[in-house]
Amino acid sequence: MLSHQGIWSAIDRLAARNGLSTSGLAKLAGLDPTTFNKSKRIARDGRERWPSTESLAKILEATGDSLDCLISLMEPADADRLPLARTVPLLGMSEASHGGFFDDGGRPTGHGWDEVAFPNMPENAVYALEVSGDAMLPLYRDGDVVIVSPTDTVRRGDRVVVRTRDGEVLARILHRKTLRTVELHALDAGAAPQVLRLNEVAWIARIVWASQ
Repeated sequence: MLSHQGIWSAIDRLAARNGLSTSGLAKLAGLDPTTFNKSKRIARDGRERWPSTESLAKILEATGDSLDCLISLMEPADADRLPLARTVPLLGMSEASHGGFFDDGGRPTGHGWDEVAFPNMPENAVYALEVSGDAMLPLYRDGDVVIVSPTDTVRRGDRVVVRTRDGEVLARILHRKTLRTVELHALDAGAAPQVLRLNEVAWIARIVWASQ
């Protein structure tokens, strides 16, 4: 028998199997990115909301999975055989530049975060950022999710997320850090390096994993 929790769990697991967040899965299928958000699964009056058959058909077509596969992901026995998944807060990269989402150390705070679960997520993962557009090509594509740890020590050559005191959020490669400056290289090797004064940087967090 189908259950509300079972069908939504199956969608979450289908997304994770394909290295996507639920919003990334929705975009892959040509749906509104918020179609499968947790906030849309229960109506304001407490009624359960179910995904439409059309949306289910579209995600199966987009991933190449079968209806039998989706049904199997609803069953606890199959779920137990899946790799252990951890859940962390999720935010769109474009939203990250807005105020109120991070504390002074670059840790998640405030409201507006969604959640994402991935199998075998690193233990040091603290939050996830979803890439939008092509600004991070060739390393990260639209819909990819990067897992970030603001508690890790960053070293030369690390891929990092940097937030400036002006609110700009950048994904870069850390090339050099001194007592006065931070030199960052773009993910596109052909772009010029960027040098910021240390007092212009609010925080730097290490990218520890990415779904691709």
